[in-house]
Amino acid sequence: MKIFVNEIEREVEKDISVFKIKDIFNKCSDVVVLNGFPIKKDEILKENDRVTLIEKGKKPSMNELESLMIARHTPKVYEKLKVGKIAILGLGGLGSNIAISLARIGVGKLILVDYDVVEPSNLNRQQYFIDDIGKYKTEAMKEHLDKINPFIDVEIHNSYITKENINFLHEVDIIIEAFDDPNCKAEISNFVLLHMREKYLIASSGMAGYYDSNIIVTKKIREKFYICGDFVHEAKEGEGLMAPRVAICANHMANLASKILIDYI
Repeated sequence: MKIFVNEIEREVEKDISVFKIKDIFNKCSDVVVLNGFPIKKDEILKENDRVTLIEKGKKPSMNELESLMIARHTPKVYEKLKVGKIAILGLGGLGSNIAISLARIGVGKLILVDYDVVEPSNLNRQQYFIDDIGKYKTEAMKEHLDKINPFIDVEIHNSYITKENINFLHEVDIIIEAFDDPNCKAEISNFVLLHMREKYLIASSGMAGYYDSNIIVTKKIREKFYICGDFVHEAKEGEGLMAPRVAICANHMANLASKILIDYI
């Protein structure tokens, strides 16, 4: 029968067990993952099962690395993520967290857009480091994503985006609006909804403070348009943006983008 060992198709005898496969292909493996879940007890394999064998503490070759990185994925989703194309407009608290989550799951192409540089007050919620201060956010984030997942295509636009300079959005499947400025949010969102109706648009509203995590939700506003947040607590004087709630909202957006790529496109 056919199974996959570290994402390579193999022909094996029927009723063979996972640990027997481990003995045949990699006696040194410390972690055995079956169909996205690490196992401790032996199991009999079925047709098209996926087994990943990982040796702890050993850095694999680049040829092996990608297959090991996706070992914990649900089977058959990686192929859909790999061909996905997403634009992230704004690389602040939302956008930087979204970019890292989408890179980790292996979305094939990310287009990152921002005009600003990293400054100290960003570090309370954005995915940058002290050494990034003074760098353009696009360039700093690309450096981080290349270290996280070198198998994806990261394109950067270091510019202030307006409806006049967004032709590159026509190539993506999903547009994620992650701006701080409400005027930018409104301008770009309205343009996409009017002139790019074939695109999925994910926006946000309300993630400030340290309010209850569970009031942050994902809502479908209309066909292909979603908003994530609590819809109440916008940033304002006396109510700032903080890492925990911003990251919760960001990952609502990233998770929705994943679902769209896997289930709807």
